[in-house]
Amino acid sequence: MGSEITVTGPKALFQIGPIIITNTMVTSWVIMAIIACVCMYLTRNLKVKPDSKRQIIAEKIVLMVYELIDGTMGKKWRHFAPYIAGLFAYSFFCSMSSLVGVKAPTGDLSIIIGMATITFIMIQVVNIKYKGFVGSLKRFAEPVPLILPLNLISEVATPVSMTFRHFGNIAAGGVITTLLYAALAGLSSVILKIIPVAFIQSIPIFQVGLPALLSIYFDVFTSFLQAYIFCMLTMVYVSGAAE
Repeated sequence: MGSEITVTGPKALFQIGPIIITNTMVTSWVIMAIIACVCMYLTRNLKVKPDSKRQIIAEKIVLMVYELIDGTMGKKWRHFAPYIAGLFAYSFFCSMSSLVGVKAPTGDLSIIIGMATITFIMIQVVNIKYKGFVGSLKRFAEPVPLILPLNLISEVATPVSMTFRHFGNIAAGGVITTLLYAALAGLSSVILKIIPVAFIQSIPIFQVGLPALLSIYFDVFTSFLQAYIFCMLTMVYVSGAAE
C-alpha cells in the first residue's frame, strides 16, 4: 500500500480580530525583516570613495538594478530602482524559503494577489500622472468607444495574469517535488525488497541526492526566473502606462 500524499494550502496559526495569520504571512514578515536588515548593513556608513567590500557589494547591486531599468524602462525611471530591487528580493527569497522546510509565501495566492495589486495601482497612478484623470479614463474608449468593454477586461487581466503566472509556477513546482519524492520512496521500497537485509531495506536510497538535484531547478532556478519575470512585467506595464 502506497503512502498517502497530502498537499495543503497555508496553515492558520492564530487570529487577530477578523484577521487570520497564516504560516506564509509569518514567513513573509521574517523575510522582509531579513531583507531590511541586510539593506541597513550594506548601506551603513557609506563613503564617497568605497573602501570596504560591503559598500562595493551595495554599489554593484545598485548598478545592476540601474542597468536593468535603463534597458527596460529608460534612465528617467531610475527612481523605481528601490521598488524593483525590493520586489525581486522579496519574490526570490520567498520562493527559496521552501528549501528550509517552510511553505513558500509565493505559493500562497493571497500574497501574490497583493504583489500584483500594487503593480496595478502603480500603473493607474502613472496613467493619471502623465495623461490626467480624464485622459486616463478616455483611453478605455480608444480608438473607438465600441471596444470599451474589451479595454476594461484587458486592464483587469493584467494583475490577474501576473498573479496566476507567478503563483502557478511556484505552487506547481512544490506539488511536482512532493510527488517525485513520494514516487522515489515507493521505488526505493520496491527495489530494496529483493535484498533480504532489514537494515538495507529501510534506506530510502533513491531519495538521497536526486531530490536535491531536482530542487536546483524547482526551487532555485524557478524562483529566480519567476522573480525576474514579475519584475520585468512590472517595469513594462508601468513604463507603458506613460506612453
